Amino acid sequence: MPKVTFIDIGEMSYQKAWDYQTELHNEVKEAKLARRHLSEEEKSQLEQKNYLVFCEHPPVYTLGKSGSLDHLLLDEKALLEKDIEFFKINRGGDITFHGRGQIVGYPIFNLDEFFTDVHKYVRFLEEAIIRTLADFGVEAGREEGFTGVWLPATTTLPKRKICAIGVHLSRWVTMHGFAFNVNTDLKYFNYIVPCGINDDDKTVTSLSAEIGKTVDLNEVKICLKRHFSDLFEFEYSK
Repeated sequence: MPKVTFIDIGEMSYQKAWDYQTELHNEVKEAKLARRHLSEEEKSQLEQKNYLVFCEHPPVYTLGKSGSLDHLLLDEKALLEKDIEFFKINRGGDITFHGRGQIVGYPIFNLDEFFTDVHKYVRFLEEAIIRTLADFGVEAGREEGFTGVWLPATTTLPKRKICAIGVHLSRWVTMHGFAFNVNTDLKYFNYIVPCGINDDDKTVTSLSAEIGKTVDLNEVKICLKRHFSDLFEFEYSK
């Protein structure tokens, strides 16, 4: 089975976390290239590194390479006043928010060790969140035509997005990942068009908003870790 090193870096600024993620991404790519010149016996003695990184960020908006700057509803002055950072980045998708109380996950996987299928990879990220929400008694699923994890509409509530997903691959090594709203302050989504979706029948939510209480982030992380290893069929490095 593939081996994955789990790292929880806690709260870290977006730029610092991006630099760290890039460092790990380069390490995995370089190790992958080095293994190509080894015999099967030598490969068996050299473990391919993979990482699953969890963190939280201070308030920040990130805009994917296919996104529109028009979906940021604050100017530079307002961003400074509200102490929110902004970055254009190389993942797919549009604009999203990262902040405290949100679990941001960065899987840095060599997909050659798992499967080389981008769509399946994104579906597995969604499925890990869906299964975690089920652990907390929340029914979730997918919305046709959109990535991420959604809660179905009710008689009083529209469809609600609870997790955004945006990924980038280089040589089949992944980076970026998911942003799972657990105890997230949802007011920050009022200052953007979240993920570029401006439909009246869709909004954003969090796990705490859905179940009516603050959630222990560590409990959520334990569930996420278990579902990741089950879905991707890997073991955590000790």
